[in-house]
Amino acid sequence: MRIILLALFCAMAIATPPNVVLAQTTEQSSSTAPDYDAWRSVATQAEGVIDAGIATDDTLNELRQELVEFRSRFLAAQDANQSRIASLREQISALGPVPEDGATEAPEIADRRAELSEQLTALQSPGIAAQEAFRRADGLIRQIDVMLRERQAEALLELWPSPLNPVNWVSAADAVWGRSFTFYTQVVGALDDPAALREFRSNLPIVLLLFGFAGFVLLRGRRWIERAVARLLQEGGARKSKRVFAEVASLAQIIVPVTAVVAMAVALDLTGLIGDIGSDITTALIGFGIVYFSARWAGGEIFPVVDTPQMPLKLPEARRREGRFMSHLMGLICGASLVILAFINPDVQTDAANSVILFPILVLAGIVLARFGSLLVLHAKLCTEQGDDRRFFDRMMNILGRGAIVIGAGAPVFAAIGYVQAAEAILFPAVISLWLVALLIFISQMVSDVYDMVAGRKHDDPDALIPALISFGLVLVSLPVFALVWGVRMTELLEVWQVLREGFRIGETRVSPTNILSFIVIFSIGYMLTRMMQGALGSTVLPKTKIDKGGQKAVISGTGYIGIFISGLVAISTAGIDLSGLALVAGALSVGIGFGLQNIVSNFISGLILLIERPVAEGDWIEVGTTMGTVRSISVRSTVIETFDRTDVIVPNADLISGTVTNWTRFSQTGRVIIPVGVAYGSDTRKVERILKEIGDAQPLALLDPAPAVHFTNFGADALEFELRIIISDVGFGLSVRTEVRHQIAERFQQEGIEIPFAQRDIWLRNPEVLRGDTPAPAAPDPDPEPAQPKAMQYDEISDTDAGGDVDPDGPDGR
Repeated sequence: MRIILLALFCAMAIATPPNVVLAQTTEQSSSTAPDYDAWRSVATQAEGVIDAGIATDDTLNELRQELVEFRSRFLAAQDANQSRIASLREQISALGPVPEDGATEAPEIADRRAELSEQLTALQSPGIAAQEAFRRADGLIRQIDVMLRERQAEALLELWPSPLNPVNWVSAADAVWGRSFTFYTQVVGALDDPAALREFRSNLPIVLLLFGFAGFVLLRGRRWIERAVARLLQEGGARKSKRVFAEVASLAQIIVPVTAVVAMAVALDLTGLIGDIGSDITTALIGFGIVYFSARWAGGEIFPVVDTPQMPLKLPEARRREGRFMSHLMGLICGASLVILAFINPDVQTDAANSVILFPILVLAGIVLARFGSLLVLHAKLCTEQGDDRRFFDRMMNILGRGAIVIGAGAPVFAAIGYVQAAEAILFPAVISLWLVALLIFISQMVSDVYDMVAGRKHDDPDALIPALISFGLVLVSLPVFALVWGVRMTELLEVWQVLREGFRIGETRVSPTNILSFIVIFSIGYMLTRMMQGALGSTVLPKTKIDKGGQKAVISGTGYIGIFISGLVAISTAGIDLSGLALVAGALSVGIGFGLQNIVSNFISGLILLIERPVAEGDWIEVGTTMGTVRSISVRSTVIETFDRTDVIVPNADLISGTVTNWTRFSQTGRVIIPVGVAYGSDTRKVERILKEIGDAQPLALLDPAPAVHFTNFGADALEFELRIIISDVGFGLSVRTEVRHQIAERFQQEGIEIPFAQRDIWLRNPEVLRGDTPAPAAPDPDPEPAQPKAMQYDEISDTDAGGDVDPDGPDGR
């Protein structure tokens, strides 16, 4: 029933017209204007009822509903004549500022200003009156809600006679006996009534047919469905299509048996022999079927028979069997409670009788709920012991399990003391909440499987984002259902929705959730269209043009920025949000934004310049300061450079625009490599030049124009210094070319007998006898010795550096 109420609540929310429509209406006719005389009468009556405090709950609810209707009219009337008011304000603004004290203006302008101001005041008065009436109605509604909430709390804390007191058992026995005798009397009376018997005989074929259908479905059909679903799950394995079909087919485990129970209830009612109490029992019998088979289905989904990786709770088979049994038992307890309460009718029984009758149901339900809680806690414990990362789901299951244990153990204690209504108010909502959690888990799993099936994902792929977002949205949508389950009245939920509908004002525009929802929907559509256009450009249009990849990337990125900007403007305009009221706020914040976000803005503008001018493109080999590598990606804020040791360096775009950047491969792949080499003094320099020239000309990457060149650069301290300079077609192979050329130089010089010298040093030892181990001769004593000064060893230091060689940076082949 509460789920049905929630569905109606959501339908009302969807059907409620957005405030933007109200804000854009032009003139409000007198026929739709609120009747303020009737409102004052109703408001005065409501204030008297609230002050008296003796009205029944039904009277307060009826009065509240009338106040809500008036409040809705006042909310709509607050935005009356908004378009005309905006036009008048623009007209007054066009007349110029109001003259200061002592100053005058033209008479025709002053008269026109006064006329427009008078019209503006007249048009604003309905909205002002509506705002005052809205506040009064809202205050009265809040007072009624407080009264109803206090009465509800008092009822829950009412102390009934303890069910453990044997004196109260007599009242419960009298209640059961009295209702049984009344039911017996009604059945016997119907059997003695000839008209009832004739009706029974005429309906007998239909009654037998319905009973036969119900018995066949309950005894055979239900088992066939359960076996078929289990077979599909077992045979499907990782195939998402069969899993989805099995999940949808599993709902038949609820629909088909409940249909049989409904047929049985209709058959009993068609007999015409069960009386009023029997009719109440047949109605409760339908509820029994829904509750029991829903609990049975939930147990099969949360504690499946087949051990699969997709099962929600990681429990061993014995614990899952226990979970399914507890689900069946909980369904029987809750369903039987509906039938028992329909038979007893607690409204006509004493508190003592109701306390005794409800106590066994609460005890059994509490025990089963505590067992459910222990299974949830066990799941979290096993996940921790197995070393798995504790997901948010596992932590929530641990919290829910401990809460279920506390409620399952505490509710029977409260009932034993006498707080039966309080125990009932926390125990059964906890049971229903666990069923709702199971339903959310089932829907989330089915959404994930459907997405994987449509997207063609494999079973071992990581979890996708879209199913997670949908599941999160389902949790948010289910919050009102949980609120209803835990005793929140529908009127309170509608009151929250009304507060959200009222929204807040920005200047003269009211921003409400409907405005925000409209903005999100329109912006999402624009965003998706922009992404589709980017995909079409990147895969269909641009590859057929002569634009290079860097230019294509710039066009795609620019299309995305323009599309998102246009989508935002269209969404704001469609939602009816007037941002003119933010002009002063934006002006005041511009100074702070200018100081606090200047680096971000600078990087953003630099990113746009990079995308438009394209001095640097993805795949280029660049050098920025001390960072050298290949451009991996360019965004509006920063550029990612992958260095040759496979690390990513994030460089702000401002550094690429304002600093010095060396681009080795942007406009040409050609580049020069320099190989310095030294030969010994006395070598034939012409021969060395010829050999180096031959080696350079033999390189496959060397350009013919300009051809490799050899230069005699210097007479070094240890060698005659030469340089082989080669222009290669791809500078990315610079290191490989230098390596190969050095190998060939070493081989040719060895064949030609040319020596590559190395640095030499002459070392003088002061006391060589110490190294040989000789005993030094004693020195003659000095008559006037002076303190000995230690002397360091002396040697010639010769610098061993490459002479005149430019050291080119390693290219991408040196990664």
